[in-house]
Amino acid sequence: MKARYTRASELNEFAYCRRAWYLRHVRGYTSANQTELAEGENAHRQHGRRLHLALWAWRLGLLLMLAGLLLWWW
Repeated sequence: MKARYTRASELNEFAYCRRAWYLRHVRGYTSANQTELAEGENAHRQHGRRLHLALWAWRLGLLLMLAGLLLWWW
């Protein structure tokens, strides 16, 4: 028998609304607002990319500031 892993999002869905979890995972029903869900996923993906880029820009700024301080001190 193949092991079935439970994702954290599935546990969250069950905790939030057991009936919605049952309808989706046991009965196989899908949400009627698939377009909105896809748009939300895209928005979250884009937001994650922007955060990742901002983090790298912050790190680069820190590195450049440190290099400038070292050059000034030298």
